[in-house]
Amino acid sequence: MSPRRSARPSPDPVTLTTRHVWAAWGVVGVAMLVTYSRVDPKDLYHVSGSGLVDGGLSRVLVYSNFPVALVAALLGGLAARRLDRRAAGVVCVALCAVVAVPGVVSQSNLDAKWVNAVPALGVAIALALELKAEPQRVHVGRRTLAAVGALGLLSLVWIAAELGFHETFGVFLAGQPRPVEAAVHLGNHHGLDGAMLTATALALWRASAARLARVYVSLLFAYGIVNCVQDAWTEQVVKRGWTSHRIPDALEPRANAIWLVILAIAATAYLVDARRHEDAAGVAAVA
Repeated sequence: MSPRRSARPSPDPVTLTTRHVWAAWGVVGVAMLVTYSRVDPKDLYHVSGSGLVDGGLSRVLVYSNFPVALVAALLGGLAARRLDRRAAGVVCVALCAVVAVPGVVSQSNLDAKWVNAVPALGVAIALALELKAEPQRVHVGRRTLAAVGALGLLSLVWIAAELGFHETFGVFLAGQPRPVEAAVHLGNHHGLDGAMLTATALALWRASAARLARVYVSLLFAYGIVNCVQDAWTEQVVKRGWTSHRIPDALEPRANAIWLVILAIAATAYLVDARRHEDAAGVAAVA
């Protein structure tokens, strides 16, 4: 009888931890603090304050709500589970979820409001839980690395804007007037937020086997990729005059076609992931 050949997946090339995810979002927050403290508000997007407090800290507080609270809810829940602190996890998620209440974060006015302190407190609890717990390791495969790399390339123009300058990299529209204002304003872009949400979801896809967590990660992935593509399409395709057809805004939940697309992508991603779990379980049972 020939020996049974076990099906072993190839080792993942990179191992990250949840601390790396926190650090990535923190780096963007630091860049935002510097840029919004020094750049004239008229060159930014829907802010009125300037200087360290009214400019930088104000915008970072709003950033801690959206998009950071969306990620902190997941990371805080994972950390609470590692610590067996379920009550703290529930409080963390509930506070972070306040960001979804209409008016807490409005794209038409990105100056800080008192209510922004509520999701920010949820983010602070999530970070405290993370620092108290042992960091969770996550294994990242080659396809995930390739996808994150592609998102990074697409985001180069937004990363430059986040740092406070325009750069075309020989490819993008950036500071060119379209028709009067720059095609890509300085400061934060929801396209970069979407790219980072997508990358975060990809990195954390295997972080939990819990069904609710996997549903949330699938939704985070779908929401992130649609907003990334929507912003890129508007700035790099529509503003070049190649087409007048715009992808609808998808930042806030609405009963419309673009949100049906988000839900369809999320459902597909979840089902593909569930199938992968079933296949892995079958291989383990045979072995």
